[in-house]
Amino acid sequence: QVQLVESGGGLVQAGGSLRLSCAASGRTFSSYHMGWFRQAPGKEREVVARISASGGVTLYADSVKGRFTVSRDNAKNMGYLQMNSLKSEETGVYYCAVGSRWPRTDDYWGQGTQVTVSS
Repeated sequence: QVQLVESGGGLVQAGGSLRLSCAASGRTFSSYHMGWFRQAPGKEREVVARISASGGVTLYADSVKGRFTVSRDNAKNMGYLQMNSLKSEETGVYYCAVGSRWPRTDDYWGQGTQVTVSS
């Protein structure tokens, strides 16, 4: 089992940046692949970015490629999502999650953090 807590969300103007953090419990974080997901109002949850357990492989949704960067620091049991040039349609609740079966990262979920992009 692993517990995840997201932070770093908030209100930002279109074109601005935010850095989301995901704190994981225990000493097994490095064994899990990690993903970031977004759920906009009235829409299904969708994957935004994924990073392998070692950090060596990353995947991004086409809509965020070149603007978002996913990273992790296994020594600190932390994952990150740097979001630049944010768009209003990227408003939603952002979740981090981890899993054992790449590229699936949906075994354990955090509580989410709200990101609001104003236009």
